[in-house]
Order: sequence, then structure tokens, then C-alpha cells
Amino acid sequence: MARPSWEDLPGAVRQTIEQQVGLVLKAESATAGIMPGLAARVHLEAGHSVFVKAIPSTSAGSALHLTEAWAGRVLPEEAPAPRMLWNDVCDDWLVMVHEYVNDNSRHADLTPGSPDLPAVIGTVSRMEALLTPAPKGGADVARNVEALVAKGRHLFAKPAGVLQDRDVYERAVAGFDIADLAGDTLLHYDLSSTNILITGSGGVRVIDWAFACRGAAWVEAAMLAPRLVEVGHAPDAVEAMLSPVPSWAQAPRDALVGLTALWTMFRLYKALYGPENVREGRARAAVAGKAWLDHLAA
Repeated sequence: MARPSWEDLPGAVRQTIEQQVGLVLKAESATAGIMPGLAARVHLEAGHSVFVKAIPSTSAGSALHLTEAWAGRVLPEEAPAPRMLWNDVCDDWLVMVHEYVNDNSRHADLTPGSPDLPAVIGTVSRMEALLTPAPKGGADVARNVEALVAKGRHLFAKPAGVLQDRDVYERAVAGFDIADLAGDTLLHYDLSSTNILITGSGGVRVIDWAFACRGAAWVEAAMLAPRLVEVGHAPDAVEAMLSPVPSWAQAPRDALVGLTALWTMFRLYKALYGPENVREGRARAAVAGKAWLDHLAA
């Protein structure tokens, strides 16, 4: 389903946004990302831009929008993220306005040898320090992981042969206790190259906090690890790369193995049964997740 454009917003919603940010001259819808709702760079008469997100309050994606709006309100000013300038409910639309990261920004390159990698790993460490303890409110990481658990159950219930290497996943999940993920760090939970911007000066901005939650600090690095494998890093190189993150050594092995198995099965499920436009990408991610799982379980 195509995202709504600026012109698709009800007139009263556009008018309310302009009362907050100024006259809009032009809006450019974002092409990256799969989250529903409006996501657009909005050019203002004052000469600068802001980034606007909006979604009907009755939409299935509204819960993600509300989570991101909560994160925008509680993130400390020094957090490496665009500041949320305003949010509200207008005519049954949930609206957020963020500062626009400059024209020279680009998505992070996480491939082997990339000069972005030290800054990205350093940002993971910095976020851990800045976001512990977590601000009050928000959901526990278990809320997000339960979605992975549910898809894992679906795969385990499928006929023999649907889930290849079923015994590997069964062993990994058997030792998993979701309580081991509990903690008091505010997690982004969904770090990937598309959610990490490198600014023109080489700084890092983490965007799209729709899965923000409270949990153990090491979970942030754990969710990034298979994505690093996916773009070409050997699993042992990923271990070394994440070693400077303060909490990484504290990750309980059974919890890390189980979480990786669930992450991978979620992507296997989406590769088999998800929308056609995401299946190929989810299949690639699942291959990387399995390679990372084999490394951890060895």
C-alpha cells in the first residue's frame, strides 16, 4: 500500500501543522522504509526543512507511531537522534514533527572496511551510557520479543520440512528465558543501516524509534549483530567489533542464542508468508541470522 502524501492529509491537519512550523512550500515523501503513514521532508517558507510523520489514529500502525512519539518526548537532548519538535492528535491523525537532518546526511555504510563502523559502534556505547537508567514509561523489551516468539511458535507448528534445521532452533529456544532481557536501558531495538544516518560532518543520528523499549543494555548490540553479518561481516569479526560495547560481555549466552534464534525465525516466517515485496529481503536476513546463531551456539 502506497504511503499517503502531504496532499493526502486532511486540510485541517495540514493547517494545524503549518500553525506550528510555518508555511509549507513543498513536501517530498520518503522512499526508504516500510512503516505505514506519511513520512516526508517538508520545505518551509522560512528556508529550512522539518520531517513530518502522520498516520490515522485507527490505523494498525498507530501503536508504532505512539511509541516513537513517546521516545521523542523522553530522549535526552544530547541523545544522537533528531529532536522531536512537536506532536499531537489532529482530526484523528497522529502527527509528529522532527528536525530535519541536513542535506549532506546519508544512511550508514555497515559493510566491512567502511569508515562509518567505528562511529556507529561508538554510538551504541554512547547510547547505553546516555539512556541508562531509562526514562519512566514505555514498554518492556518483552513486548517486542513476544512478536518474535509468536512467529517462532507458528513455525514450530508447521509440518516437518517447513523449518529447516528445526532441531537447532528448538535447542536454542529451549534455553531462552525472556526475563533475561529485562533491564533499565532505553533501547532503540531496531538498529540497521536505514535507521542510522551519517551527517555531513561524520556524526551519527539514529532515527525511527518506533520499537523503543526498556531492557538490558546488551540487547541493542545483539539486535545489530545479525545485520552486520548480513552485509558481509564474518561472525567472529562481529564478536570482535562489538567487544568495545560495555554491556556486550554481560550478555547471558543462553539469552543471546535464544534471542538470535527467535530473530531468525521471525525473518524465516516473513520470507515464507509475509508480503511479496519483503520476502526476498527477509530471506537474506534469515541466512545471516542462521550464520550468527551457528557461531554463537558452537
